[in-house]
Amino acid sequence: MAGAIIENMSTRKLVIVGVTLLLFQALAFMVGGLIAPSPTTPLNYLATKCVDTGKNQQETTWFMPWGPNQCEKLQSFEDAMAKRIEANNIVFAVHIPPPKKEMSPWFQFMLVILQFNIAFKMNNQIEEGAVANIEVGLAYRDDTVSKWTEMARSSEQRRLNCNFTTAKTVENEGRHYECDLLPFMELGSVAHKYYLLNIRLPVNERKKINVGLGEIKDIHFISIHQNGGFTKVWFAMKTFLTASILIIMIWYWRRISLLTRAPVLLEKVIFALGISMTFINIPVEWFSIGFNWTWMLLFGDIRQGIFYSMLLSFWIIFCGEHLMDQMDRNRFSVYWKQVGPIVFGSFCLFIFDMCERGVQLTNPFYSIWASDVGTELAMAFIIVAGICACLYFLFLCFMVYQVFRNISGKRTSLPAMSKARRLHYEGLIFRFKFLMLVTLACAAMTVIFFIISQVNEGHWHWGDYTVQVNSAFFTGIYGMWNLYVFAIMFLYAPSHKRYGDEQSSGQCIAGNDTSRRHRSSFCRVLCCVPDPVLGSGSAFTGKMFVSALGSRHV
Repeated sequence: MAGAIIENMSTRKLVIVGVTLLLFQALAFMVGGLIAPSPTTPLNYLATKCVDTGKNQQETTWFMPWGPNQCEKLQSFEDAMAKRIEANNIVFAVHIPPPKKEMSPWFQFMLVILQFNIAFKMNNQIEEGAVANIEVGLAYRDDTVSKWTEMARSSEQRRLNCNFTTAKTVENEGRHYECDLLPFMELGSVAHKYYLLNIRLPVNERKKINVGLGEIKDIHFISIHQNGGFTKVWFAMKTFLTASILIIMIWYWRRISLLTRAPVLLEKVIFALGISMTFINIPVEWFSIGFNWTWMLLFGDIRQGIFYSMLLSFWIIFCGEHLMDQMDRNRFSVYWKQVGPIVFGSFCLFIFDMCERGVQLTNPFYSIWASDVGTELAMAFIIVAGICACLYFLFLCFMVYQVFRNISGKRTSLPAMSKARRLHYEGLIFRFKFLMLVTLACAAMTVIFFIISQVNEGHWHWGDYTVQVNSAFFTGIYGMWNLYVFAIMFLYAPSHKRYGDEQSSGQCIAGNDTSRRHRSSFCRVLCCVPDPVLGSGSAFTGKMFVSALGSRHV
């Protein structure tokens, strides 16, 4: 009878495997920290105030902030008032990227954030709940001489959230409000070299449009894109890991297919985990270099959601299949109460993602947080998903506690066994506990490195080397979960080792009556032999322990 590799592997070999995985884990962190640059690059822009003279009414006019065909500029709004230029004839122009630079498909995405620079005036203060109505157009071109091609045009609203930290007195006029950053635009691909934004703030006092916004001085923009160097490192890592997980997955299923029995539930779930990991690894992003695939961000979110849902389901089923006193197992329907919150929570997050990034496929300026209804809807989806996550966490903690209590209770049967057999079972129990602790360690490392990446300055200086902490977080955590799936598929694959009839005939029946009763009970529990009191057990748990007992005669 064949067991799993984890139960037949010697401690020395298990240590070798563990050290090898740790070395690959360290390599994953080093690739991001020492080779890859920072994951993203922010660029600051100050919108140029252009005057729309209205000479070309027949076709759309695009206003360039610099270059040979630059627009007529205004230094300030006081200058506009002196020249009697109305607010509706002022266009804020932003060229992305700055002069003498080009965008590249290797940048993968572009996020633009807006911030108003508003001065305090006693007779022109920001009203409560003020909303800015913005008319915006986006154009692109791939050289410096061709005409601009319109890419998107929309009328958007952004709610202002500004605070004035000093007393609102005449002496403090001219001081600026502290306004929150506002989401403005998100592109799922950067297929062109140059982009141009033209923004208007139309004023209509009768309809109360853009009234009560205070005295706007300037508009600042921050564009964020992925670094091309990081993209190349990331693509190379995904390509390597795709091949690694695919090879171990084929090897794992081939071993299962050689067995005379059908695969059990946990074996199927482990294989499904490998499929989900392969799905998230497949480097389809290579095609985004040559094609304008604006849906790549949404597709990436869907792939991550599938993997995390499968990972969370695996933990639940893994714990459930090791509850040795549970009579009804090896069926997916048994875990519907635990898996249900995972599916429902993932569905809520999927709907939330579709409501924002799905709409951004046609309107890159859309934000679900811009309206009251959208904000309430988004918060509802996030709260429901958070409740599902809490329920899942409680279920998982309870099941882990049950498994550890169950194993500890079974240790009372060990003293009646021979020393060699007792050490073997203690080793099996230790290895299961060790695997559970590794799972918790992986989850803890993910949270810890995420916090570090958020609070640090982005890089550390270590002697003559600069360590990119954020890049190390991405490549290290991504490599860690790939190594975790790799280890699960390797350690829980069926082993080729078998035990003979002579050994098995005496393992559970030899000895005096007392020891025989203890061993018979322990064999039923661990090998899942039908017991007149406990009933049938788990086939996978039987596979895990039956090779150690060799109990074909039990």
